Amino acid sequence: MKALVLKAFNTPYELQELNKPIAGKGQVLVKIKASAINPLDLKIKSGQAGHAQIQLPAILGVDLAGIVQTVGEGVTQFKPGDEVYGMTGGVSDLPGSLSEYAAVDADLLAFKPVNLSFKEAASLPLAFITAWEGLADRANISPDKTVLIHGGAGGVGHIAVQIAVAKGAKVYSTVDPDKNQIIEQYGAVPIDYKNLSAEAYVDLYTDGDGFDIILDTVGGSVLDDSFKASKRYTGHVLSMLGWGTHSLAPLSFRGATYSGIFTLYPLLSGKNRAHHGAVLQEATKLAEAGKLKPLVDSHHYTLNTVTNAYEAMEQRTNTGKVVISI
Repeated sequence: MKALVLKAFNTPYELQELNKPIAGKGQVLVKIKASAINPLDLKIKSGQAGHAQIQLPAILGVDLAGIVQTVGEGVTQFKPGDEVYGMTGGVSDLPGSLSEYAAVDADLLAFKPVNLSFKEAASLPLAFITAWEGLADRANISPDKTVLIHGGAGGVGHIAVQIAVAKGAKVYSTVDPDKNQIIEQYGAVPIDYKNLSAEAYVDLYTDGDGFDIILDTVGGSVLDDSFKASKRYTGHVLSMLGWGTHSLAPLSFRGATYSGIFTLYPLLSGKNRAHHGAVLQEATKLAEAGKLKPLVDSHHYTLNTVTNAYEAMEQRTNTGKVVISI
């Protein structure tokens, strides 16, 4: 099979011919049709993601969508020919999805939504699992909640907005004004964070009460603003980028709570992987019900043009998730 191999950080991938893997016990061999690129991949490739525990040489690529070729011992939920997707590798010593085939843990997979293309499905796993673990698993989102999603037009953000709307919450999202339409079409209220302080938009949209649930997908000062915007006593702030240095005083004075989200843990530890597959089953349900539609960049990229895909992300010329067709 063909695969892109990273031999050293900050160097180009090498397109190599490798032996096709074999599905071991509890694994599924997937013929990969599409592999999404996430900001995490750019950090790993540049050597700036120690938390991913990558072991070189490596095949990167966290998300995939494809077709089951064979199943290993003990696998009963999938059979050859099934269309599947999942967040399956590209960290630690787990081969990723920038290749034609991958042998992956069956627990990490779910059936691909029938109404989404392979490219659309491949764009979902990391983003959806991250958003779901925050909003549903940690914050127990419900229809009576006011929810603020920071970075609602981003990869995780636009999925989080759709989850929150599907759950019946009143949803707001900080976004560049030129992307207001993206937020509005999902049924949420855009907030102009460039011209409104946290205090100002809390007053404007919540009468000074603050938001029940806040999901930070940006980090840095945005997490600090989240602490200021949380509702007193019952507010819950969640972040996927909470590893900076922050003052907890604004959150503490509100009697609010904070949860961190570390989506890679099941991949790195081998624990709780079946939960990721179960979460993606929820994604499939929402997508097939017409309540979840990923925004995917229209440009066509392949293993041979992956450099162009990375450049688009680095220069932020993409619109939506960048996906490699395999």
